[in-house]
Amino acid sequence: MCNLIFLCTFAAIFTTTDMENLFATSRELINRVSIAFVRDKHDEIDWNSRLVAILGSRGTGKTTMILQHIRLYDNTPQTLYVMADDFYFTTHRLVDLARQFMLQGGKHLYIDEIHKYHGWSTEIKNIYDMMPDLKVVYSGSSILDLEKGGADLSRRKVEYTLPGLSFREYLNISQGWNLPRYSLEDILAGSVDFPYDKARPLQLFTQYLREGYFPFFQEDNYAMRLNGIIKQVVEDDIPKFAEMEVASVQKLKKLLYVLAQSVPFKPNYAKLERDLEISRNTLPRYMLFLEKAGLIGVLREKASGIKLLEKIEKVYLHNPNEAYVLSDTTPDIGTIRETIFFAWLRVGHFISSSPVSDFEVDGLTFEIGGKNKTKKQLATLPINQGYVIKDDTEYVYQNSIPLWMFGFVY
Repeated sequence: MCNLIFLCTFAAIFTTTDMENLFATSRELINRVSIAFVRDKHDEIDWNSRLVAILGSRGTGKTTMILQHIRLYDNTPQTLYVMADDFYFTTHRLVDLARQFMLQGGKHLYIDEIHKYHGWSTEIKNIYDMMPDLKVVYSGSSILDLEKGGADLSRRKVEYTLPGLSFREYLNISQGWNLPRYSLEDILAGSVDFPYDKARPLQLFTQYLREGYFPFFQEDNYAMRLNGIIKQVVEDDIPKFAEMEVASVQKLKKLLYVLAQSVPFKPNYAKLERDLEISRNTLPRYMLFLEKAGLIGVLREKASGIKLLEKIEKVYLHNPNEAYVLSDTTPDIGTIRETIFFAWLRVGHFISSSPVSDFEVDGLTFEIGGKNKTKKQLATLPINQGYVIKDDTEYVYQNSIPLWMFGFVY
C-alpha cells in the first residue's frame, strides 16, 4: 500500500511538473514572437471555430502566425501552445493532455506540427467529440490532407493553407511598406500602385525570386536554411507520414533531384520508373507526396472529376527559390518566370495548362516571356482573353502585363 501511495503521489507530481514546463515554454514562445508584421491570411481564419487546421509547406510561417494570434488575442492562462514533437509526448497522449488542460480551465489548445505525432487524427477526433468546450487549432504539413485510415475530420474542421510570401508581402516586410492586395481583374487593368518614387520594382523582384518566398529571408544563410528544410521534408516528414523504408527514402530524394534538373518537365512515367527503379504504382504516390509537401508544383490539363488528377501537363519546382538551391546550374530564366506565375496564381484561382499558350487561369490565357515576347500565340483569342506576361518591364501596355504585378494577387 505504501509503495502504491508513493507511486501515485510521484505520478501526480510528475504530471504537474510536466504541465508547468509546457506552460512555461508556451508563455516564453508567445512573448518572444514579433508582431511587427502579421500576414493577411491571419484575418481570413475563423479562429472561433472549434477545430481549425492550418496547413502549408514547411517554412511558410505557420508557427509564427499562430504565436502572433495568441499574443494578440489569447495570451491568457486558459491558452496553451505545444509542439507535437515535444518530449512530453514520449510518455503522454495528446488526448490526455487536452483533458487535463480542460479540467484546469483551459479553453484554447494550439498544437504545432501535428504531422509529427503518430495517430494524430484519431486523438483530435476524440478531443473534438469529448471536449466540446475546448477550441483546438493545429498546424501541419499539407501532406496531412492525404491521411488514410485515420479518423475523418472533414466534417469537423475548417482548413486553411498558408502559402509562401507573395511579392507584395515581401515588399511590405523588407521595405516597411503597407501595400494592398489587388484582384486579378485589377492587375490586368494595370491598377497596381507601386511607390516608384522610393524604389524600382524589377531590382526588388530579382532579389525576391532568389531569396524571398519564405519569411526567413531576413536571416543569414537563406540558401543553407532552405536546403535544410527541403532535406528535412524529404528525409523526415514524408517518410514518417508514408512509413517509408530507408531504400524508399533514397529513391524519393533521387526523384526530386531528377525533377529539379529537368523542370518544367512533362512526366514520362515509364522512363522514371526504369531509371529510378520505382514501381508503376509507387511513382504517382511519390509525386503526390512531393506536391503536397510543397516541393513541386504540378500543372494539370483542364479537365473535370477524376480525370483532373490524371492529366499532368508539366511539373515545376514549388517556387523559384528552390530552383536556386536544387539546380546544379543557374536556373533558366524562362523556367523561373513560369514557376513564380504558377506559384502565385494557384493561390485562390484555378490554373491549368493552355492548349495555345502557357497557362489558363479562370478562363483567361497567359503567355509568359521577356520584353521581346510577342502576342503571336494569342492571335486566335478574342480581345481581353489573352495576355502576354513579361518579367523585365515595369508598366502595363495594352495586354502586356509586368510579371511582378501578379505578386500582388495575395
